[in-house]
Amino acid sequence: MIFRTAGQYKTSYEADQALFPVKQDFYLVLGILLLGYVVFPLTASEFTFKALLVPVLIYALAALGLNILTGYCGQLSLGTGAFMGVGAYATYKLMTIIPEMNIFAAIFLSGFFSAAVGVAFGLPSLRIKGFYLAIATLAAQFFLVWLFEKWAWLYNYNASGAIEVATSSVFGITVTGPTALPIVQYYCVLIVVTLVTWVAINLTRGRYGRMWKATRDMDIAAELVGIKLMTAKLTAFAVSSYIVGVAGGLLVFFWKGAAEPNLFDIPLSFQILFIAIIGGLGSILGNFLGAILIVALPVILNLIPSTLGIPVDSATLEHLNVMIVGALIIAFLILEPHGLARFYAIIREKFILWPFPY
Repeated sequence: MIFRTAGQYKTSYEADQALFPVKQDFYLVLGILLLGYVVFPLTASEFTFKALLVPVLIYALAALGLNILTGYCGQLSLGTGAFMGVGAYATYKLMTIIPEMNIFAAIFLSGFFSAAVGVAFGLPSLRIKGFYLAIATLAAQFFLVWLFEKWAWLYNYNASGAIEVATSSVFGITVTGPTALPIVQYYCVLIVVTLVTWVAINLTRGRYGRMWKATRDMDIAAELVGIKLMTAKLTAFAVSSYIVGVAGGLLVFFWKGAAEPNLFDIPLSFQILFIAIIGGLGSILGNFLGAILIVALPVILNLIPSTLGIPVDSATLEHLNVMIVGALIIAFLILEPHGLARFYAIIREKFILWPFPY
């Protein structure tokens, strides 16, 4: 019995509200962490780091930020890509103004700039919601991308209009730039994602999480019981935009190496939204499952024909990727609207009850 819960008694409120009420959940998370911190670095190739592991972690972190806002607080946003851009450009400016600044300090500080912009564009949520709020965040998307293109100070008046990542070191180890090793960048991203995810889990389980969920389920009832909707919505925008901004800094400095404004355009926002929806809104685990499906699946599909010796040109592969991913999105929305996280929850419940039929 893998998930035997007999004998795991709760004798205090602290034990009942523990992060891992079932011991097997702790062992599962520990196994995942060992896989990420030990097994993958020992077995993965440079291609795996650059094409699979690093982008999956970054997109999962961005989807986590969006999920705080949409999944937990019920505020729809279509401007995630632009808020990632704010984090990326803020990190770039901090590193150029203060070259000796630690790259991790710059990335975490850039999240505050993204949070401030997110709160500014989240103010309409105090008056509108649903489709109308989505249009307001879509306006933020277009405005911010336009600002990235037209405000030359943001990219230091570079003739190409792009931001380029310079080489930087931490404790004598090169972590960014063309000479940085993929495994080093992977570890940097993994540590940041682990830390931010741990903070997000505790936030969603605490007072702010309950406040966001009440606002999501029925904002009028939440206000009647004493919840301040302004506080709930704006804190959700702030936390969401902060996490998304951190993800944007990681995207450019630890993966892409350079970025133009169109990198943060509307397709990126939709991709992050698809990851959050397929993974499961209102779920932390779902962000990682959705990122694995949306980000890793096209890479795997591209490798299959060459592995089997089937000659397929790149344009056909690209069309097949779009068709297969689109079909999977539709299938998941029809078969399980709550996403991949719900599949995991069902499997976990079956293990807990097995071998009993009820």
